[in-house]
Amino acid sequence: MVLSIDEAGDILDGMAETFPPVFYRDLNGGISLLPEAVEDPEFPPGEIYIMGEYCDDQMGRYINLYYGSFAALAEKEEWTREDWDNELYTTLAHEFTHHIEGLALEAGLDRKDEEELAAFRAYYRERFQEES
Repeated sequence: MVLSIDEAGDILDGMAETFPPVFYRDLNGGISLLPEAVEDPEFPPGEIYIMGEYCDDQMGRYINLYYGSFAALAEKEEWTREDWDNELYTTLAHEFTHHIEGLALEAGLDRKDEEELAAFRAYYRERFQEES
């Protein structure tokens, strides 16, 4: 099931309201659901999507979630409404964690993300070298 961007936005809005106000401290750019799908260029097309990102730059601190990435996986993996709820919530909570850690000058989740990405890269290098 692929939800429309408006349906996904409504779900996301409801979820965002369940997070404590302290999570929004200094998140001056808020949370945006953007229409594009963002593929990780280090992997074969359609394999790895970037679902969201926490940004801390000259525009401020904000969270972007990529509707197109969710929709691409929903179509590929035949998601249910429950899958949408789980993926949106998990991604939003993950990006909030980056924000909270950033405020605390901590980078534990950044390190964990880098380790997981390195493991994915190794897996795909091995997988595609065997197929070649």
